[in-house]
Amino acid sequence: MIKSFIEGIINIYSNNPKLLLETIILIILCVLIKIYYPKFRGFMGEFWVKLELRELPKDKYIVLNDIMIKDEKGTHQIDHLVLSRFGIFVIEMKNYYGLIKGKEIDNKWCQYLGKNKSYFVNPIHQNYGHIKSLSNLLKLDDKYFISVICFSNQAKLDVKSNNIVTQLDYLKNEILKYKEFLVDNDIKELAKIIIQNNIEDKALRKQHIKNVHIKINHDKELENNMICPKCGNGLVERNGKHGKFIGCSNFPKCRYIKK
Repeated sequence: MIKSFIEGIINIYSNNPKLLLETIILIILCVLIKIYYPKFRGFMGEFWVKLELRELPKDKYIVLNDIMIKDEKGTHQIDHLVLSRFGIFVIEMKNYYGLIKGKEIDNKWCQYLGKNKSYFVNPIHQNYGHIKSLSNLLKLDDKYFISVICFSNQAKLDVKSNNIVTQLDYLKNEILKYKEFLVDNDIKELAKIIIQNNIEDKALRKQHIKNVHIKINHDKELENNMICPKCGNGLVERNGKHGKFIGCSNFPKCRYIKK
């Protein structure tokens, strides 16, 4: 039966070369979509953020996109910056969808897609590193910077945080909520400093991405050896409200939890 089915398929394509070509093209397109869909989704996410930020009044806000700066700890890639007298908004864009759960103090947040779940680094902690780097570069106190974590509209958020964690549709409104002057400095001069220090070299940018992946793999290796990636102390089994978990032995100074 299988043999006759295969022979039937061969006969169909033998008698219709055009159909064979169309099928091959369709298969290639399906493969390419599967491979490049995450990159395409990321590109579109950044594109929509740029459109949203363009609606901010240009006489009060300066928008910078895809900034990379370097400090003693390495390179920091910042998705979007909005400079204003009301504060400097440091925006980390996450193109995740599904249910997103997490707390400000957690080292990792969770993405739920049906019955499947996966963990990713707490973007608030990630953005704090960006803010510290900008703070040192501009010689401004942390209080002038406002952390914003923005998810796609397809994400449902269940996040407990004092920082701004929002969806794309509400990004502009979250920024416009700040109405009191906070920054006395000339924001044009601040923007000039950032642009002058922006790394545009493609090789350095590729190395930054490589370093991120190296760190992720290194942290996983430390976890597997029961070492806390955050502070270097040992990981131990603990009892919590929801049962046993693996956490840092240096608690409460370090609240790292293995997911």
